[in-house]
Amino acid sequence: MARALLAGAVALGLAACAGPARIAGDGTAFERTGRFAVTVTDAGSPADAVQGGFSWRDTGRLLQLDLVNPLGSTLARVSVGPAGATLQHADGSTEQAPDADALVARATGAVLPVAKLRDWLRGQTGSGAPGDVERDAEGRLQSFVQDGWRVQLSRYDALGPGLLRLERRDGTRRISVRLAVDTQAAR
Repeated sequence: MARALLAGAVALGLAACAGPARIAGDGTAFERTGRFAVTVTDAGSPADAVQGGFSWRDTGRLLQLDLVNPLGSTLARVSVGPAGATLQHADGSTEQAPDADALVARATGAVLPVAKLRDWLRGQTGSGAPGDVERDAEGRLQSFVQDGWRVQLSRYDALGPGLLRLERRDGTRRISVRLAVDTQAAR
């Protein structure tokens, strides 16, 4: 019995380490896969946390983001194009909004910077004036503040940072996001 439980625990551990699949598509795209963790803390309430894997494919015109749970099952797919943003849940139901940030805020109740991630995953600040900009010895962005988010970037590879830490405080609410990119799978 103990061996069966141990084998099951090892199998779950190995499955949890499996990264998400790349999003299939034709043509040139900026692609990243990795793991995410989001924690939302409100004063006087227990923290809400979710973690799993992500797969990102951005052609410039169409952005697709798949989110999977730690065992690899799809949680949702976010698609953003010129006509707006769509969130497809694992059960097949969908939600739509004019942009990705509004869509994710409505679906999760938390403000998350999906639109800014298009730049931040590349190690850029994008539109809007950043503050408190710090760069590393090679001139790459290391940390900055933009649109209410404190952003820390590190572990760069040829495509951008391999680790992104984002934090935002809205009154008594604290939102923390961590993205660890599978740099060996970068394309």
